[in-house]
Amino acid sequence: MPSTSDFRNGLKIELDNEPFIIVEFQHVKPGKGGAFVRTKLKNLKTGRVLEKTFRSGESVGDPGVEQKQMQYLYRDGDIFYFMDTQTYDQTGLGEEKLGHSVKLLREETIVDILFHKGDAISVEMPTFVELAIKKTEPGVRGDTATGATKQAELETGATVTVPLFLNEGDVLKIDTRTGEYIERVRTA
Repeated sequence: MPSTSDFRNGLKIELDNEPFIIVEFQHVKPGKGGAFVRTKLKNLKTGRVLEKTFRSGESVGDPGVEQKQMQYLYRDGDIFYFMDTQTYDQTGLGEEKLGHSVKLLREETIVDILFHKGDAISVEMPTFVELAIKKTEPGVRGDTATGATKQAELETGATVTVPLFLNEGDVLKIDTRTGEYIERVRTA
């Protein structure tokens, strides 16, 4: 069982029979009284963020969270189907468990799915994905110095802001945490 000395960002713990991940923590040693750890925790099931203070040395529960690498197969209404790359078992997840990254999900993308007591609770996308531009205004050659931008629709339906020199068919590297354009990977 982890204690407050094991706390680090990204550590998964169990609190009140719910799985949480530590978003932020700070060890505090006041001049008077015992040391404590101030934390910001995110519920892995609901996404709710909560602030909690632990006494120094206090133990917390192990959440029993299992992480599986799965491949996105297809969408049927609001349900997204994933296949375990080891056992070929399929799991369906609702759109709410995918969050904002649903717009960046392309078939055959490998993601990490967290399971708590056998139930899929959340999806962790890869940090970067490569997606092609489906629709945008024509690119302007040599217009890179001004920093002007335009909107581009990607193959998954997501819209991103890109520099003027990009064209339809160009493959872009997109950050899934922010949904922002990083760089051009290949030209059309």
